[in-house]
Formats: sequence, C-alpha cells, structure tokens
Amino acid sequence: MTLAENDKNRIIELIKSGENLPKEYIYKLFADEEDVFLFWNGRKEDVTNVALPFHSIEHIDEPRKETVKSVETLDMFDMRGRQLKGWTNKLIWGDNKLILSSLTNGPLREEIEKQGGLKLIYIDPPFAVGADFGFDIQIGGETAEKKQSIIEEIAYRDTWGKGISSYLTMMYERLKLMHNLLAEDGSIYVHVDWRMSSLLRMLLDDIFGVNNFRNEIIWHYQSGGRQERLFSKKHDNIFLYTKSNEWVFNADAVGILRGEKKRNNMKRGVDPDGRKFWSIKSAGKIYKYYDDEKITPADVWTNISHIQQKDPQRVGYPTQKPEALLERIILASSNPGDLVMDIFGGSGTTVAVAEKLGRKWISCDLGRFAIHTTRKRLIGVQRELQKDGKDFRAFEIMNLGKYERQFFMDDLSNGARKSKEEIYVNLILEAYKAKRIEGHFNLHGSKAGRFVHVGPLDVPVTQSRLQDIFEECRQKLYTQVDVLGFEFEMGLTPQFIQELREKGVSVTLKYIPKEVFDKRAVEKGQARFYDVAYLNANIEKKGKTITVELTDFVTHYTQDDIEELQQSMRAGSKVVIEDGQIFKLEKDKNGVINRTLLTENWHDWIDYWAIDFNYENKKEIIKIKNDKGETEEQWTGNYLFENEWQSFRTKKNPTLEFTSVPHEYRQTGQYKVMVKVVDIMGIDTSKIIDVKI
Repeated sequence: MTLAENDKNRIIELIKSGENLPKEYIYKLFADEEDVFLFWNGRKEDVTNVALPFHSIEHIDEPRKETVKSVETLDMFDMRGRQLKGWTNKLIWGDNKLILSSLTNGPLREEIEKQGGLKLIYIDPPFAVGADFGFDIQIGGETAEKKQSIIEEIAYRDTWGKGISSYLTMMYERLKLMHNLLAEDGSIYVHVDWRMSSLLRMLLDDIFGVNNFRNEIIWHYQSGGRQERLFSKKHDNIFLYTKSNEWVFNADAVGILRGEKKRNNMKRGVDPDGRKFWSIKSAGKIYKYYDDEKITPADVWTNISHIQQKDPQRVGYPTQKPEALLERIILASSNPGDLVMDIFGGSGTTVAVAEKLGRKWISCDLGRFAIHTTRKRLIGVQRELQKDGKDFRAFEIMNLGKYERQFFMDDLSNGARKSKEEIYVNLILEAYKAKRIEGHFNLHGSKAGRFVHVGPLDVPVTQSRLQDIFEECRQKLYTQVDVLGFEFEMGLTPQFIQELREKGVSVTLKYIPKEVFDKRAVEKGQARFYDVAYLNANIEKKGKTITVELTDFVTHYTQDDIEELQQSMRAGSKVVIEDGQIFKLEKDKNGVINRTLLTENWHDWIDYWAIDFNYENKKEIIKIKNDKGETEEQWTGNYLFENEWQSFRTKKNPTLEFTSVPHEYRQTGQYKVMVKVVDIMGIDTSKIIDVKI
C-alpha cells in the first residue's frame, strides 16, 4: 500500500470522527490487491455458514403401475409401487440464502456428494425493482390479485431496499454459496435481462473467475410490443460459467441439423448413397458438410419462443420460462441421474424438465404460491410419466422448521434493535386491543382472560415456537393463549395444536392483518385479526375400505377493506378479498356501487386437497451434526404427510373431485387420516380424523 502521509492522516481523522471514507481513499487502500476491484456499498466477503436442519413436511409419490416381482425392485418400492429408498427430490420453502448455507454446511451435503455432486445450477433471479411475490387468481371469470405477505415484502425490501447495492449484496452471497456447493465439474447458467446483465457478469467473473466464463447466450424472442424511439428489447442474456476446466457438455444431445441452407462459396453435392452436402475446397483439401449432420447450436438462440397466453405449459406464473429453453440447458450440461438445482424455483419449469429428462433435482422458493404451483406441476409430471410407463422419483416438500432469528435479524443485544422489537410488539398488541404484560419470556400481552404471543415480523411462526409458548403456559398454569402471526409454518399440523389442548393449554392461531401498520386503521378499529382456516371431512367406511369426502372449508382471509375502497375508488371495477369472501366492486360515473359475490360456495376457495390415509405410519426424522461434527438422526415428534391421493385444479381441468377413491387397509386397527387443503391463496390447512378398522 503506497499512501502519501497526508492521505494517511486524513483517513485516520475520518475514521476517528465516524465519517464515511471518500471512494478515492477506498480504492487507494486496496490498490495493491488487484488491478480491478469490484466494490459497492454493503459488499461483504464472509458468507453465512449456518446449518439449520431441514424438516420434511410432505412426501409425494404417485404409485407406479407395474407390479414388482424382483427382489431388487421390492427393496426400492412398496407393494403399491411407492418409492422406499434412494434419493428423493427436494422442493424447499424458505429463504434461499439459509437453504444454500444449510445444504453446503449441513448433513445434506454428504447426501448430495453421494449422488455425484451438484452438476448443474440454473437460476432466473429477479431482474427489476418492480418484481414481487404477488400473483393473480382467476375466480368467477374475474381476476383477483393475491398481494404479497409481510414476510415476502421483507424479502423484497432486503433485495431492493438500497437499490442496486442491496441487489448486488443479495446475489453475491448466494453466488458464493452456489460456487461452494457446485461439483468440480459442474456448470451454472444465470438468466438475466438488459437491466442487470452487466452487473451480474462482473459478479460472476469475481466469484467463478474470468477464465471459467464459457458463454454469453442470447435468447432472442419476438413476443411483446415494439419501441418507436429505440430498438426493441427482444432478448435475454444467459451466462454460462463452470467451476473448473473440466465440465459436462453434451454437444450431440442438443445438436441441430445442419440443413440444406446454402453456404457462401460452397458447392452442392450428393453422395452415392443419396446424402446431400455442401462442399468447399481449402488449401488443396475438400471439406464436406452434410445436411443430416448435427452441429452444436450457436450462442444466439432464435428458435425458442416465449410461452403464449394459451400455451398448455402456462401455469399462471408471471416469469415462467418455456420448457424448451430448460431442456436445451439440462441436456447440454448434465447426464441422466445427475443432480440439478434452481434456487429461484418460481413456477417449477427447471425441475419439471429435469424430472422428465431423468435428472435428480432440488428447488426452493420463498413464495408459498411458487411452492404450491410447483407441487401441482410435479404431480402432473409424475402422472404423465406413470401413464407412459417411464421412471420418476418421489419428491418431498421441506422447510427450515427451527428458524434461528439471529440469522434474519440484527443482534438483539444491540439496544437500538431491542427498541425496535419493543415498538413492534407494542404496535401489534395495540391493534389487537391487548394489554402489555411484563416478566414473561414468550408471552407479550393479555386480552379478555387469554394470554397473547406476538409472532415475529420476518419469519413464520413455527412448531418449536409454539412448544416454547406451551412450556411457559404450563409452568405458570395458564390455560388459554392467542398466537398472532403474519404467517405460520407450512405443514404446522392440527394434531400438534390438539395435543397442546389435551395437555391443558388451548392455543388459537390468528393472522395479523397488514392494517396494523396503518395508524388510522388501528384507531378506527379496522385492523381485524382473523382465525386460521379450518375444514371438515366425512369418512364412509365399508369393512376395511374407506372413502373421504371434503364437506366444508371456512376461511377468514382478508387483504382489503371494502368500505374504504368503496369511498376511495374511481369509476370502474375492482376485485377485492375480505373476511373469506371475494367480491367484484363496480362503480359507475354517478358513484353508484354494485357488489357481486364471486365466491358463492366454499368449493371456490379450494385449489388442491390431499389425503394421508395412515398419518402416523412414517416418523419425521431430521439429520443434524453433533458437537463432534458427526451426523445424527433425530425424531422431531412429528410424522411425515404421505400424499397418497390428491385432487387439484389446473388450467386445462379446473374441476375438483370432492370424494376420494376407496382406500383399503391391510390390517385392522386404529388409524389417523390427515386431510390437507391448499386454498387459492396458496395457504394450507389440515385436519386429522381417527378411524377404527
């Protein structure tokens, strides 16, 4: 480091006074490190290395048609043709930074390495500040918007809070984790558009190395409008990097026919066997190029179009990419049986194609709707492969159940942060009209004889959190508690709530409305907390056979205030959601409002429902590392939801079956049947029914 004495003194003065260093000094400090240093506000070299345990909350595997006779197959599948062992594909709900860190540093890393390592990563990260987790719902011929949840909003703000610098920080840490997890002969494809291509190219050079850059693929398409004052933007960029000088590339698998198009200065010819070719003479040698030969595609792809509105592939996800695009990438950079990953899973295109091509896969997303969309899509792929007699693998829906808040929030020992926590808890209690109480670890307030727990702002309320609340209530002889949360852990079972009730503590789960952050709405009493949804189902029994009928579903989901909207809206129409009902409001030029109910029946709220006919058959086992760094298996006390039968809506077939197929038990005894519903908002609700056979 060569700094003038004046520069050194000036830097010391600035540091002592707590002022920011001018950029010129920052560059001078690092001048000897490298010729070009990529720097932005918030860049950190260290990455998260936490290894949280993965919880499996649902196991999905369509029964295979063929009867299994060989000993080898009996070992792999049960009598119904469901997978018993081997790699299970993974669909993970949660923050992809924590998921990547836990995959990289936790017990699942060993399982990944046993599969030959992670060979291919494809990501299609958010391009623009305007991207969020909201989505559209089709109901009664109208379109309603499902607004993003508070937790999704926080993730959105973390990505774009400070503009480009926040985005670069978010991507930098995730790319470093992916680089660590990727196999030595692995490849990564990063899909971007004109807004972020230059910046992400520099990040990738920084992490993977300039020498490991292989291609900048231009995906050209014709869809969309045309510009009048500049050239129309009609392409995306896909950067291909490898981890080392050894990588998988199957040119033959993605080759395209050379064709009969004329080449410059070439002559047409036909072989004695009838094969057509173009030839050219160079340096005394004749070169022949046959029409029926395959050549590797160039790095400009013009023969893959965007998905059209009526395309059967379309699942209603705004950033969905065509399967043909992912098929070319997966075929080129992986082999059958290889492991493929997408950490911005979205609509599930990457893993749907991977499944069809016989690859193993991991996908994750923070959005519930993305996870639910992918679940339905992958069940459809399993059914398609089953029908054609082709192989497929079971997949499981997972999350990081035991969230550690310190990985989401600032250090709570910091006084300013504690102050923010207090403000947040007091704000929620005020909106709930509860009184603040002191001297408790997990209880924050009381209301009408019931104690109140305020769930965290930035992560779902988990089962482990409920267990802590129960323990404190039991010790203090409290019998009733309301647990308030913006979101509840996916797969949180009613059986657990029932067990707590049987042990003496009645727990009621309630959603916190967004209106709590609107002081005027709180003052007017418009912040309405609504109960978690519930369902009813009947079981008809004949001997050892049962059928399950879904008979009712009640939700109080709210995201709009109709009275306020009616006063503020201009002439026109708007679809709104309040207290478990979806309405279309129409206002004419004279201010006359007409309200039409779109959800005329509880059926309208159901998007998907599934059944586990023997819920306590399979314990949920998690793998954790002990103090010695050894992997241990532990039972969580929960059971795995085995998705044995399901019915769901698709764009092609929006109708549902409300009575299951008959299920026959092999033995008499007491069974627990779990029924799971996912509503059109992507929120799941479950119920357990006891059956004696």
